[in-house]
Order: sequence, then C-alpha cells, then structure tokens
Amino acid sequence: MAAWDSRNRPGPRTPGDPAEQASAFRNLCRSSPWKWQSLRFEYLDRPLAAMGADADMAGDPAAGASDLVRAWLRRPGALRLETAAGLVLHSTTGINDSRDVFYVSSTRKTWLLPPHLVTPVYDDGGRVRRRPEAAYGEPCFGNGRFAAALDPVELAGNAPVPLEFPNSNAVELGTITAVEHEGRPALETTVTPNPGYRPADPEAPLCRPGGTLVRIDAGTGICVASRWLKGAEDGREGYGHWLRIVAVDEYMLDDLFLAESMNLTDVRRHISWDVAAG
Repeated sequence: MAAWDSRNRPGPRTPGDPAEQASAFRNLCRSSPWKWQSLRFEYLDRPLAAMGADADMAGDPAAGASDLVRAWLRRPGALRLETAAGLVLHSTTGINDSRDVFYVSSTRKTWLLPPHLVTPVYDDGGRVRRRPEAAYGEPCFGNGRFAAALDPVELAGNAPVPLEFPNSNAVELGTITAVEHEGRPALETTVTPNPGYRPADPEAPLCRPGGTLVRIDAGTGICVASRWLKGAEDGREGYGHWLRIVAVDEYMLDDLFLAESMNLTDVRRHISWDVAAG
C-alpha cells in the first residue's frame, strides 16, 4: 500500500483557522483508498435520530434495527453482506479473475492500477491532497450511497481548487467539529452542494440540496454518517446512512467471499497434530 511516511512530517499540528480546517476535512475525504485495505462494519441505509454534534453514542443506537447489514470488505472488490440474523445477502464471486495475454480492451482505463499501488500527494497530516489517476471504485449494494460512503471523494474532488474562484469546490462546508462516532474520532460538518457537485450516483448522493450533516472517520476517511437536514424539516427524515466500523485491516480469507468454499486453511489458527499411542 502506498502509505504516508511519518518521517516526512515536520511535526504534529492541529489545523487552526477555518481555512486550514476546511482543507484538512477535504483532504481526509480524499484519503480512504490509502487508509485501509480491509474493513468489517455494520451499515444502515438511513440516519439515526441520535446523530448530532452533542451525541455521545452511548449504548447501541442501531440495536434492533431490522435493516441492519453486516459487511466484510477486502479491496479491491471483495464484499460479503449478512443480515443481523446471519442470513447471507451477497457474496462476491470471481475475485481471483486475472487479465492475461488473451484479455482485450478498447480503453486504457481498464488497465489502470489500483489506488494502493500508486502514490498520491500528501499534506503534512498524512491526508491526501491530490489523488492520482487510478482504478477507483468500491463494491455497491442497494444504492450508490453505500460505495460513496466508503470513499467520499465526491465531497472534495480529486484535488484542491484555485482559491480565486468562489464556490468552485464540490460542496461548501459549515463549522467543522471533532466528535466521537461509535468510539472512534471523527469530523462533523454540514455540507451544501455547489453547482459543480458531481456525486458518484446522482440518484443517491451523499450531499442533498439544503444541507446535509456528515461525519468522516478520522482514521479511515470513510463517511460514517449522513443526515439530510432539509428532509427533517419537510417530514422526510429517512434520507442518509449510519455506519459502524468494527475492525480495520483484518486478515480475510478468500473463503469468506466465495459462493463455494475452497477449503482453505486459516493460518491464524493453531493446527494440532494428534499422534496415536504406539
């Protein structure tokens, strides 16, 4: 994985003025492909009423939710989904497909490298300031907001915009605050789309007109929560999502993602050898 080298950092410093905070927030939104390779999480395709700047997330806000989805994801493209009861909803097949000498494509985009094999431009905090050309894309389920939440670059764009052009950013940011989301540090703000906002899925954008409250996990760059504020005013409070990160960069066997088991041995477990008495 192309990782940021902490030795190149001049020293720890928390962004101070609003412009620096906004830059750090947008850079964090660009950073997901280089922050993790595998993820275990729980997902709700709707916001929770407890979401707010003062919410301490005590207890289990998603407990009893019938539409809760448990997910295992390994980049690139391996995804397993289960209901809260353990029923398998989706399991990736063909994750070991290769492109050999017989593969033919008419576009160069097909041959782009995965993001973790190319190096972006980092800022002093280890967040991505400028993303290179690469084969981006996350597995999708239900609607495009699932994939967009895992890599929320649509809230920032691939690179900073010239300062002399007002409203040229993808979204305008409100006051940025540090919060805790399911025991993990996150940044929360209200985002409002500009004319240049281009969501990955126009039918399910992370940011809706009138303002959307979003949270970005500080460690992974994932959008862990969103809630459309205008929807609450109009009595339509169902737009948004909630994501709980359970584990990051766990070892995941191919068996987890295949429809049929390959009977692979989990090398993390001790294998006992029973020797019969002579």
